[in-house]
Amino acid sequence: MTFARFMELALYEREHGYYSTRADRGSRTGDFLTAPEIHPIFGWTLAVQAAEMWERAGRPAEFVLREYGAGSGALAEALLTGLQDRFPEVYKRVLYEPIEVLPARLATVARRLEAAGHADRVVSEPAGPAVGCVLANEFLDALPVHRVALRDGRLVELLVDWRNGTFEELAREPSSGKLTRRLADDEVQLGEGQEAEICLELDGWVAEVSARLIRGYVLVIDYGHPASELYGARRMRGSLLAYRRHQLADDPLAAGGEQDLTAHVDLTALERAAEREGLAVLGRTSQAEFIAGLGAGELLASLGRHATTRPEDYLTARSAVARLLDPRLLGGFAVVVLGRGVPTEPPLRGLGFRMERPAP
Repeated sequence: MTFARFMELALYEREHGYYSTRADRGSRTGDFLTAPEIHPIFGWTLAVQAAEMWERAGRPAEFVLREYGAGSGALAEALLTGLQDRFPEVYKRVLYEPIEVLPARLATVARRLEAAGHADRVVSEPAGPAVGCVLANEFLDALPVHRVALRDGRLVELLVDWRNGTFEELAREPSSGKLTRRLADDEVQLGEGQEAEICLELDGWVAEVSARLIRGYVLVIDYGHPASELYGARRMRGSLLAYRRHQLADDPLAAGGEQDLTAHVDLTALERAAEREGLAVLGRTSQAEFIAGLGAGELLASLGRHATTRPEDYLTARSAVARLLDPRLLGGFAVVVLGRGVPTEPPLRGLGFRMERPAP
């Protein structure tokens, strides 16, 4: 089978897939931590951007926040709470729609938001084409990918075979001409012996998102690079990673259904697919610059001044902000904003900030 099919089964198979067997995968007790799980200040910060998006989309009576990969609901809870506390007019107009492969995870999100007092902001059925913002935070990196390599001057696909009671890698002719075309469209050439990942599902996801967005934004936050960097000589082994118990695992074919699998996002392919579907690329930045521009520092200072904030809670929040801003950690994530029927200038607040960089 292709590695894409193996990855799909390993992550999403309904009974034994990685995301099916435990609800706390992305948590301190699980295998990895996403930004929303570190501290709600991440979601509070995104609420600032969501409020500006609502304003620039024409202050619609309904503004749908459609989140792909809603997970535990941590981002939704913090974002909705941030809107409720700081932008009550926007909060009254917002409807939240979680998108998940597994129905059980939707129920988890619904229970969490009900407990937080946001049940009336959650749509009970798919909202259909809408005005709003599509959120994809650490979602695209978990879409299944094909693995390829250049061997003896020709492109081969690295398939998965079952032999002698274990999964093994098998090099064969590419299963689809789309793999070669993606590299050609990206204008990249792999080096001899280089391995790489190609996510063909990216195009379909962008088409789906576009078809359901009448007017508004798409906000993507993820591991990601332009194609020239993603497929550059520094990545001879590609970007595929496996995580288990907050540690990198050695073998992506081992422990199927028990470890997370991710691959960095091809931002060039993402932006090209967006333009093909009629979405404008409004900007690309880092997560550090994005949340700094949205006032994460000011939110932290405000939390510190609040009479009910305990010293230990403030220190936890400060540590979280440091991780979110550190370019070696979560701050190095890519942020891409797409739009339809919304102003392109001036840039959104999250896109208008640039950190000072040391001179070369």
